[in-house]
Amino acid sequence: MTAEPLSAAATEVRRSRFYAHLYRVEGPEDIAAVLAGHREAYRKAAHHCAALRYGSMEEFKNDGEVGRPGRILLDLLRRYALESHVLVVSRVFGGILLGPGNVGRAFRDAGEAAIREAGVTR
Repeated sequence: MTAEPLSAAATEVRRSRFYAHLYRVEGPEDIAAVLAGHREAYRKAAHHCAALRYGSMEEFKNDGEVGRPGRILLDLLRRYALESHVLVVSRVFGGILLGPGNVGRAFRDAGEAAIREAGVTR
């Protein structure tokens, strides 16, 4: 894997835990390795949602989660003008259903926390 981790952040919403990481990548093929690393590191996580921006290529993965969190993470990468980056958020389910709106907000907040931790400003 040639992805370089830049920052990490963790948040909790109604007992669900969200672990967000921002990576700098050397190519779009790095997203598979990053996601494999997250699946290994966060084995209890039900979902590993991700967004990638590399040059003109943009991709997102919802991993079966409601509320389109992968799209929300991609919007964060666009808003902060982050290219050659992958933003991944892993969710460990806390037993309380959040609904699509709250899930989307939770993933956005976790992703923004990781971006702020990296020292990126708009």
